Amino acid sequence: MRRRQFIKVLGGGAIALPFAARAQQTMPVIGFLGAASPGGGYARPLSAFLAGLNETGYAEGRNVNIEYRWAEGHDDRIPGLAADLIQHRVGVIVATSTPAALAAKAATTTIPIVFETAADPIRIGLVTSINRPGGNITGVTQQSLGIVPKELEFLHEMTPTARVMALLVNPSNSALADPETKEMLAAAQTLGVELHVLKASSENEFDAAFASATQLGAGGLVIGTDPLFTDRSGQLAALAARHAMPAAYKGLDFAEAGGLLSYGADITKTFHLVGTYVGRILKGEKPADLPVRQATDVEMFLNLKTAKALGITVPLPLLGRADKVFE
Repeated sequence: MRRRQFIKVLGGGAIALPFAARAQQTMPVIGFLGAASPGGGYARPLSAFLAGLNETGYAEGRNVNIEYRWAEGHDDRIPGLAADLIQHRVGVIVATSTPAALAAKAATTTIPIVFETAADPIRIGLVTSINRPGGNITGVTQQSLGIVPKELEFLHEMTPTARVMALLVNPSNSALADPETKEMLAAAQTLGVELHVLKASSENEFDAAFASATQLGAGGLVIGTDPLFTDRSGQLAALAARHAMPAAYKGLDFAEAGGLLSYGADITKTFHLVGTYVGRILKGEKPADLPVRQATDVEMFLNLKTAKALGITVPLPLLGRADKVFE
């Protein structure tokens, strides 16, 4: 009798395993394509994405799987990573940078894509309309154009005697670097300052960029929008401190790490919106019917400890605009 029971249990297990395997296979899979890395400046946004996904009823590992592909700051790897996700037959692709969004769009016209970009999605050809994006793609934009010139303006308010400023861009991300450079040159002319454009396409070039800004006598450095810079905002803040350079970027992490000024859209909110869109698509909605969402709120963070170390007195109007001050 015991032997028969034992065989029955084994038989039941043999039958159950294929069912479990089939259940695993039918679980939807999200392909997550990131230009940077899961740590650094993207730890909070990634958590926000998962929270947004969870609000629609999906939890990673419970009823949805996520295939992550991170380019680690190497934009040239992104097309290959996008192709790899397509080979894995993911149900939705999340593209969390401008290069990732462009690569995903070029790679497939059938798999739904949800992007997160700082660029104008119409200008760079991701969609033809904000309200009716059409095709297999939709997403969220930070619309950073107009933000970077404001950073220059704020730095100029804090260093009014400076006649030379610098801008750091990533030349490998020309979809963002080129329009931001154009806007910054126009803003610098309006303010009556000379602007030098510096370039870094990897973290190995950061030191040289800051050294150049110092040698040029720049009174401030604006860091252009780029995932490479977001991912390494702490390193950039440390370099600014080492070179005694008033610097501006975007995001809480930069000011928290010692950067003088942060100003821009909160990407944790944009990543959260991406998560909700992915969940809606998994439930059956079409990307073509989901309007592109635009970030409308910007945040300012000031580090008064850094200002004091640089001998800068922050104007009261600027101080009053800050959402958070580090002292």
